[in-house]
Amino acid sequence: MAALLAFTSAARSLSFQNAARALHLTPGAISRKIQGLERTIGVALFERHHKRVALTEAGHRLLAEIGPPLDALAAAVQRVRVRAGPAALSVFAYPTFAIRWLMPRWVRFHDRHPDIDLQLTTSVEEANFTDGQYDVALAIAPRTRAAPPLVAHDLLPLELFPVCAPALAARLRAPEDLRRVTLLHGAPRPDDWRRWLDEAGVAGVDPGRGLRLDTLTLAYQAAIEGLGVAIGIAAFVEQDLVEGRLVRPFRQSRRARRSIQLLYPAARAADPRVLAFRDWLLGEATASADASRRAGKVARRRAAKPPARRPA
Repeated sequence: MAALLAFTSAARSLSFQNAARALHLTPGAISRKIQGLERTIGVALFERHHKRVALTEAGHRLLAEIGPPLDALAAAVQRVRVRAGPAALSVFAYPTFAIRWLMPRWVRFHDRHPDIDLQLTTSVEEANFTDGQYDVALAIAPRTRAAPPLVAHDLLPLELFPVCAPALAARLRAPEDLRRVTLLHGAPRPDDWRRWLDEAGVAGVDPGRGLRLDTLTLAYQAAIEGLGVAIGIAAFVEQDLVEGRLVRPFRQSRRARRSIQLLYPAARAADPRVLAFRDWLLGEATASADASRRAGKVARRRAAKPPARRPA
């Protein structure tokens, strides 16, 4: 069973390292379990390449056969666990989303549902539901087909635009002026500047130069302190815009194709804790979208004002 679990986790993520994190083992232990399974059944399950693996035809067949029964077992355990007592709802979220959007609203969920405890885990990695560690995730949906099957609800669009301190914005008349200031980069989203500049049709600005910071939160704080211009995500900077800590120096914005979603396994769709959290989140997301639109209108009005004339 341990070898089958190791194989299933590695097959679904196509990564021995991801499987090791999910099962709290080392990549070497995952590799040895899978090698033992391959010796037992007499066929290769993975094609091993430099820094990546791929399933063989036999591996695809085995995953298709054993994946659903293992998911059913996990769902059965979850149903028993839910009936056994009010365990905390385990929530996965990206760090910046948790700090700048979820935590300011957390108390409202507790006030509405004081009987439901929440356990929050943050990471920049994709949420892994295969081991039952998380009940729900607030994240961008995986690019590959997820297993177990997931229910997804769109929460917040990813609308991106430059933000900076008001004093710095006063020096910026057009996007081309970005050549003269420091660009701030958040490590989890290294391509945002390049994509925004392409969308806005801005030439002559190097999207790779500037100051790199570990998190988006640090990038936004650096912008507030006047160190440069960051690419803001509307939902994450809405309060800073409303209160004037940050402003939008330009009207142009970029809407990403993907959005932040609420994700949870289909097997937990009837869990009353998940349903309560879902309904609350959707209501908060609607209110947040309204607030972002209002903040955007204020920012556009400020950006539309002609620059003050300098004394001769």
